[in-house]
Amino acid sequence: MTTFRLVGPGRAGSSLAAALVDAGCELAGSLGRGDDLGPAASGVDAVVIATPDAAVAEVAAAIDPVPETVVLHLSGALGLDVLAPHHRRGSLHPLMPLPDAETGRARLSSGIAFAVAGDALVTDLVVRLGGRPLAVADDLRAAYHAAACIAANHLVGLLGQVERVAATAGLPLEVFLPLAGAALADTARRGPAAALTGPAARGDEATLARHRHVLDPAERDGYEAGVRLVRRVAGQGAADTVEMARCG
Repeated sequence: MTTFRLVGPGRAGSSLAAALVDAGCELAGSLGRGDDLGPAASGVDAVVIATPDAAVAEVAAAIDPVPETVVLHLSGALGLDVLAPHHRRGSLHPLMPLPDAETGRARLSSGIAFAVAGDALVTDLVVRLGGRPLAVADDLRAAYHAAACIAANHLVGLLGQVERVAATAGLPLEVFLPLAGAALADTARRGPAAALTGPAARGDEATLARHRHVLDPAERDGYEAGVRLVRRVAGQGAADTVEMARCG
């Protein structure tokens, strides 16, 4: 049985700890702010550092190294260098939002992908959870994490704009969520270029002008950024179509 100790029992740490216990691992205790971290690596197979990124290096340095114990962090953006005092190092980042411990516990055991690096024990933990390990090297982690933030955080920010603009038409966000869900499903099935619809994709400048006319000035920068993104995808889709025609 794999034993582990948790440092940082916040949303991510508590979610992972509960999921690992469900998967048959043993939690040997949790440590938080103000606790003595020196002996955290003693008597366990792994120490999970689930603090904010800015604190990971400081926390790792405060833990007395134990040669047999793996010290790992949950950061998507950081490499293994922040765990430098320790011989066996690893990183494990779930590609899934963890808004609270119970939701996170279920999501972490639902077959999701995890970015992993370092010690083989990290991959073993992902397999125990029924997840899909994705090896992401240290020099690629910033790009990986940027993509993850766009996929989740930026999407939520975009839906916040939908909520504000919809309110000016007297409508709630909820009526637009099936539209967003269908667009995501189409993207998953067909890819971004083939899933595109709407005026920006088809070059309908008159409709775009109507949108700009009614938008609150505070919303226009976000709207224009969206138009540029759509046009970039639409342009790539057109290029792909031309290339396929040439190959045919």
